[in-house]
Amino acid sequence: MNFTAKLALLSVVFVDLLGQGLVFPILNSLIMETDSGFLPKDTSDAARHLNFGLVIGVFFLSWFFGVMYLSKLSDAIGRKNALLICLSGALIGYMITIVALMTSSLWLLVLGRSITGFTAGNQPIAQAAMIDGSKDAAERDRNMGYIITGVSFGLVLGPVIGAVLSDENLLGSIATFETPFYGALVLIAIAMSLVIFYFKDIRKERIPYKFHPSDIVTDIWEITKHATVMRLMPAYCFLMLSNVTFFIFIDNYLTSAFGYGVIGGSAAMLVIGFALAFSSTFLVKPVQKRVDKRTIIGTTVFVWIFASLAVALSPYAILCFVPIFIFYFFFGVAYPTILGLFSGSVSDADQGWIMGITTAVFTLAGGIMSLIGGSMMGLDIRFPYYLAAAMAILAFVAIIWGWKNPDIRRLTKKT
Repeated sequence: MNFTAKLALLSVVFVDLLGQGLVFPILNSLIMETDSGFLPKDTSDAARHLNFGLVIGVFFLSWFFGVMYLSKLSDAIGRKNALLICLSGALIGYMITIVALMTSSLWLLVLGRSITGFTAGNQPIAQAAMIDGSKDAAERDRNMGYIITGVSFGLVLGPVIGAVLSDENLLGSIATFETPFYGALVLIAIAMSLVIFYFKDIRKERIPYKFHPSDIVTDIWEITKHATVMRLMPAYCFLMLSNVTFFIFIDNYLTSAFGYGVIGGSAAMLVIGFALAFSSTFLVKPVQKRVDKRTIIGTTVFVWIFASLAVALSPYAILCFVPIFIFYFFFGVAYPTILGLFSGSVSDADQGWIMGITTAVFTLAGGIMSLIGGSMMGLDIRFPYYLAAAMAILAFVAIIWGWKNPDIRRLTKKT
């Protein structure tokens, strides 16, 4: 796969995660700050936390349903066509979101985030396309690292774009909560152009696909036919539950505990993005050469336990940024590593399916934890970070006790 094709794929995951880095701080300020005007001023803090969890949860749950169909669809219609479908859905979703902000409509906001979420399945498709163009396992893992690089740059620039385009001190009267979404529309259009002109499907084989509502159940049940995937999955599920809980509520927590707004929330996203960018770009291959993959992932979740508790117990907002950086510095190496394990546990024909399954687990975890955390933050704003620590403990136990099988040991050896 040539450089321009990889650049096109990176642009796709860039705009996908740009949406999260840009949207989360803005949604947090819209819903949590009483002077934003989006919700009535007399809305209680508990109701605001619940609405924040609802908006984020609907996005992730819609993403879960969409990825289960779109990633499999990419095996039938090609990666390129599937990516263009996802990007088109993002355009429509952002347009509806802009209207929702203009009219202060919570339900239009939920609809816009639902559409954006349903068509946000481009990351597993891009991952599958990278795998299609990989010559061996080492290149596959390196390409998975590039995907995380695209993700991290989206997380870095998303907050910057959101903070700059919504700051009246910089742009005057044209700076509104809607302005960053117009910027996102432009970037999505650029990503579509790169895919159209520079990306070509490497994998020519097509698997006939017919839509069935039961596909979600049957695709997940398909896991039972892959013994190695079954052994990897419990640890991965707990790993994702910890990750998404930590990520989703960081803006909300900093605002509720320390009075941060869009700028503060965007700063947290910047830290996450830089940590991911550095470790996923430069450390994946060197670390895998020196350390076996079971140790990489086990060490990561062990560190996450203390990082989550450090955020929850920090008396000052600025001190939270250290564990935030550490959490995602380790994640930048561990995530492409575990994706490589899943990829190596199935045949070439199942790469689209397994990348869809791994993303589906991530998105379902995000939906569940958004709803649980949003309701529980009304009782204790530190609850999500206690929960993230608990999920990391369970992931660590699952790795220690569940990854002793010879097939797992073969997959997890040093590169």
